[in-house]
Amino acid sequence: MKPMPRFAVVGHPIAHSRSPAIHAAFAAQTGIALQYEKRLAPLDGFATTLRQLRDEGFAGCNVTLPFKPEALALADQASERAQLAGAANTLGWDADGRLWADNTDGLGLRRDVEHNAAWPLAGRDLLLLGAGGASSGCLGPLIEAGPARIAVWNRSADKAQALVDRHRALATRHRVHLLACTALQPAFDAVINGTSAALGGEGLRLPDGLLRSGGLALDMVYGAAAEPFLAWARAQGAGALRDGLGMLVEQAAEAFARWHGVRPDTAPVLAQLRSGA
Repeated sequence: MKPMPRFAVVGHPIAHSRSPAIHAAFAAQTGIALQYEKRLAPLDGFATTLRQLRDEGFAGCNVTLPFKPEALALADQASERAQLAGAANTLGWDADGRLWADNTDGLGLRRDVEHNAAWPLAGRDLLLLGAGGASSGCLGPLIEAGPARIAVWNRSADKAQALVDRHRALATRHRVHLLACTALQPAFDAVINGTSAALGGEGLRLPDGLLRSGGLALDMVYGAAAEPFLAWARAQGAGALRDGLGMLVEQAAEAFARWHGVRPDTAPVLAQLRSGA
């Protein structure tokens, strides 16, 4: 009998991860038998953990903080979007034992916005806050959605400029005006928060009018951590509010499709997570 394929999510910390529950729900829905577990990697031992997974016969793994850049560096081959992001969150071993890497974060965000929120990105004016790993993973797919403009802001302006420069050719190909901005000035159709800074106080301060009334506001984190940003967006008259839970489920579905060749229906899984079940 062929052994059941094994997968894992690797990070530090990892106890909080919802990925095993999400992939178990996808497996039940699609009738695909698999095992999926959490694996804590030492901060200085990600490469060793990957070797252990390979030697134990794992078919692939998801990668979370803080190992996404290292995951890309260790791969034998990587998708264009992972290379542009400078990070990978989905890994797999081919029949020859070669490690491939992809980044499904941006695909998940785009799917959550355009499908789950029914908010098309084409022709829109977008502001992306942050130039770290979260934003880097999402910029490419956002460009491919065809907005009119994407402005990237980061407290370290040189980091925002580097991210923009890396995506310049892709933006040109899709006729998207891509720029790094040094000041937060009104007004955008959508504001997407990929920073780790807390809103208000000594953290992130957003001016009134930054988001157009009726626009979309999305925070890449979910739960209580997203609430300060979403509360600001409500006060701005946002028409669509999203935390990062939809993005989490959708990026997991993209990873599942890479491994198994079928994309699960995310709606019941997202509803189950939202209900707290």
